[in-house]
Amino acid sequence: MELKKLIKDRRSIKVFKDQPVSSELIQELLRTAVWVPNHKMTQPWRFILVQGESKKKLAEASRAFNAAKERDPEKKNEAGQRAYDKLKNVPMFLIVVMKEDPNISMREEDYAATSCLIHNFSLLAWEQGIGMIWETYGMIHSHEFRNAAGVAPGERIVGSLHIGYPEKIPSPRERKPLEELLTILP
Repeated sequence: MELKKLIKDRRSIKVFKDQPVSSELIQELLRTAVWVPNHKMTQPWRFILVQGESKKKLAEASRAFNAAKERDPEKKNEAGQRAYDKLKNVPMFLIVVMKEDPNISMREEDYAATSCLIHNFSLLAWEQGIGMIWETYGMIHSHEFRNAAGVAPGERIVGSLHIGYPEKIPSPRERKPLEELLTILP
């Protein structure tokens, strides 16, 4: 697929078919996605692929987190169950983790490079007919989620990628015209 078309056609997918995604294919895509600009070649990222029965741990962490943040005591169980069901129905998760450098400038550069890696991955996946959504919900900072995923102290979750074959592809949303966004200095 032509890169320009691929960039414009890619969508964030929230509803997936009940069809497994090959972990070998995901690994192949990651081998290419890591070819991003990365100052000093720190390559601070690592990946946690969650599928099958291991999704229950994340779904349970989501249930606990969402039930705890619900203020209405009568709605705690309902909120927890909704969160559990949402994560349980995602075919696969790829948690992208970045080692946090103590130097703030390096940490920011590493975050930018890791974000580029995620974007590369999303385009490569879309080219293969695989959809995803890059989630950064508050739960990724919780002890329960980090523990369930095996994220160590000193690491930052840059994204929890929900991955699967699209059941439904949303329509494109308008972008602001470049003329509103570009300043050209003489």
